[in-house]
Amino acid sequence: MTNFGRDVCGDPRIAFEKEWLVTNGLGGYAMGTIGGALTRRYHGLLIAALKPPVGRSLLVSKVEETVEYDGQTYKLYCNQRAKEDYSDAEGCKHIEGFSTSAEWTYRFADAALIKSVRMAHEENTTFVTYSVYLQRQAPIALTVDVWVTSRDHHGDMKQSDVIFAVEPVPNGVKIIPSNGEPYYAFGFYDPFSNPEPSIKESQSEFTFDPAWVTGIYRMEEARRGFEPLEDHYRIGWFKFRILPNDFGNVRLVFSTNPVTAADAESRILNPAAAGDARWEARRRAVEIALEYESIEDRQMLVAAADQFIVKRKLPEGDEGYTIVAGYPWFSDWGRDTMIALPGLTLATGRPEIARSILLTFARYVDQGMLPNTFPEAGETVMYNTVDATLWYFDAIRAYLAHTRDLDLVRELFPVLESIIDWHVKGTRYSIHVDPADGLLYAGEDGVQLTWMDVKIGDWVVTPRTGKAVEINALWHNALWCMAEFARLIGKPFDQYEAMAARVQEGFARFWCDETQYLYDVIDTPEGVDDASIRPNAVIAASLHYSPVTREQAWAVFNVAARKLYTSHGLRSLSPDDPRYVGEFEGDPVQRDSSYHQGTVWGWLLGRFVELADRLGDRTADQYLDGMRCQFSGKCVGTLSEIFDGDPPHAPKGASAQAWTVAEYLRVLAKLNSQRVI
Repeated sequence: MTNFGRDVCGDPRIAFEKEWLVTNGLGGYAMGTIGGALTRRYHGLLIAALKPPVGRSLLVSKVEETVEYDGQTYKLYCNQRAKEDYSDAEGCKHIEGFSTSAEWTYRFADAALIKSVRMAHEENTTFVTYSVYLQRQAPIALTVDVWVTSRDHHGDMKQSDVIFAVEPVPNGVKIIPSNGEPYYAFGFYDPFSNPEPSIKESQSEFTFDPAWVTGIYRMEEARRGFEPLEDHYRIGWFKFRILPNDFGNVRLVFSTNPVTAADAESRILNPAAAGDARWEARRRAVEIALEYESIEDRQMLVAAADQFIVKRKLPEGDEGYTIVAGYPWFSDWGRDTMIALPGLTLATGRPEIARSILLTFARYVDQGMLPNTFPEAGETVMYNTVDATLWYFDAIRAYLAHTRDLDLVRELFPVLESIIDWHVKGTRYSIHVDPADGLLYAGEDGVQLTWMDVKIGDWVVTPRTGKAVEINALWHNALWCMAEFARLIGKPFDQYEAMAARVQEGFARFWCDETQYLYDVIDTPEGVDDASIRPNAVIAASLHYSPVTREQAWAVFNVAARKLYTSHGLRSLSPDDPRYVGEFEGDPVQRDSSYHQGTVWGWLLGRFVELADRLGDRTADQYLDGMRCQFSGKCVGTLSEIFDGDPPHAPKGASAQAWTVAEYLRVLAKLNSQRVI
C-alpha cells in the first residue's frame, strides 16, 4: 500500500501532480489530486456512467472543507487560479498523510481528521466520509461547501451553459440542472457517543447559498492544449458540529438515485455494505492470487486491476462484463480488452469474469471482426481494427490453459470458425489472406487498423497498410490456437495446422539481414518494406505460438534491449530514427503525431519480459523493477498509459491504463508461479 507524508502532501507543486482514482464497476469514477486542486476536466467526486459503461457525466466537482477548532479556522482545500499560482493552497499545509485507498489524514493543532472517498459497487454513488480520531480541547465545526456541474466528462462548463435549481429533500438537496437529469447530495452524522437529540438533529444542516465559482485553472488541460479555465456552481454547504471525544462519522453522499429514510439507515449510508460485493470479490481474489507478494501489495495490485472491470449491457438486454481501456477518457476497446484480460482476471484468480468477458464480446462479432471501440454515447459499434480479433484467440487460449473449461470452447467454436472463414475470404478494410504466401494483408487509404492507430484528419501518422509483422504473428498464433481448440473438442483440426504451417513459411519474408531485426511491414502499397525498429517485432517473437525462430528471437531481443527498452516499457520507435520524438507534449496535434514515434508504452514491458523468460533469461523479473516504482507515480496505486521516450521517462497519457496494469500482473504471476497465462 503506497503512502505519502508531508514531504509530498504539503508541497502543492508535488501534491497537485499526483492523482487518485476510485471506480464503481459501471464505468463511473471519482478522481482528483492529492492536494485537492482540480487540474483536469476529468476531476470530480461523481462522474456517473449514465449508459454503463459510457455516457459518463461529471456531476459533483469537489467539496471544500473548513474546520473551526479551539478558536482557530483551518482551510483544508486548495485551488489554482493561474499557472504556478499556489496562493490558495492552504489545505496542503494540513495534510499529514495520504494512502492509495483515497484516504487523507488532516492535522490541525492537537486534533486530526481522516477523510476517505469511496464509490458504491455498480451504482453511481460516491461517499465522502470524515472521521475524527484525535480531539481533546473543544468541539469541531466542520463546514463542507459543495461544487456541482452537469456536463460530459470530456467537456467544459461556463457560467452561461446551464441553470441549476436546488430543492430541499430530507437530509440533503436535489440538484436539477437545465441540461440533464437530477441528482442528489446528502449529509449525515453518525455520532460515536449518544449526544442529546437536539445536538444530533443539528448535525446534518444544509445551507442553500448558490454562487458561481469562476476561473478555476486546470494545469493539465493547459499542458494538453485545451481550455484551462472552467466555472463551477456552489450550491451551498453542509455544517456539522462534533463534540470532544465523539469519534463518529460525517458522511456526504452524492448520487443519481433518490434516497429514502430507510436507505439512509442502511445501504446508502454504509459504504462497506453498499460496496460489499466489490470488496468481497477483491478479498477472495487477494487470498488466491499473487501468493508471493506481501498482503499490502496484493491488495493494491488486485484493486488496481479491479478498477477496469465493468458491466456492459448486451444487445439482447442481458448484462455482461467488459474492460475499460483507461481512465479518465477511454471507454472499452476490443483490442485493449483482449490484451488486458489475462492479467486483470486470470492472474488475479477471477476466471469467471474472464469467461463472461469472452462471451460478451462473442455477441458483437460481425463479419469475422471484434469491435474496436464502443462510442461514449453507446450506440454505433466501430469495427476498425485488425488485431482485436486475433488477440481474442490468445485470450481464449490463456483462459483455457488456466481453467481447462472446454464447455466455453465448444460454445465459442462456431464464432471462431466464422472468424477464420471471414479472414480467408476477406472482410472489411481489405483484410484478407494472400493466397501467394498465406499471410494476412490489412488496410486501405485513410484508415489505420493496428494498435499504432493514430490518424489526424486525413493524415495516418504511422501508416502500416500491408502485411504487418505482429498482425501476421497473431494470425499464426490464432491458427494454432484454433487447431488446439478443435483437437480438444473432437473437431477437424488438420486444416488449421496446415494454414499455420503456411503462415510460418511465409513469415520468413519478414527477416531483415541488414538490421538483424524483423521488418515492421512488408508488401506496402508503395512497394517498399518498412525496416523501422519498432516494438512490434517483440510482440511477434513473444507470442505463445510464435512464427519467429529462436535464433531470430534472440536477435530481436538484443536489438530491442539496446534500442527500445526503458524501465517503464518499450519505445515505439528507435531513438536512431530521424522521426523519433523523445517527449510526449504539446497540443493535440503535437501529441498525436508523436504517440507512436518514440513514446514509451507500458504494456509492451510485459511482452519484452515474456520474451526474455522464453529465451531463458534468469533475470527477466528484474526488468519489472522500474515499473514497480510507478505505482507511486502519477496516479497512485495504478500505472499510466505511456511515458516519455527520453529519461526520466515521465508518465503521460491516461493516468490509469488497463493493459499496462494487466501486463505487469500477468508476467509477474507467470514468473513467480510458472503458470501459463
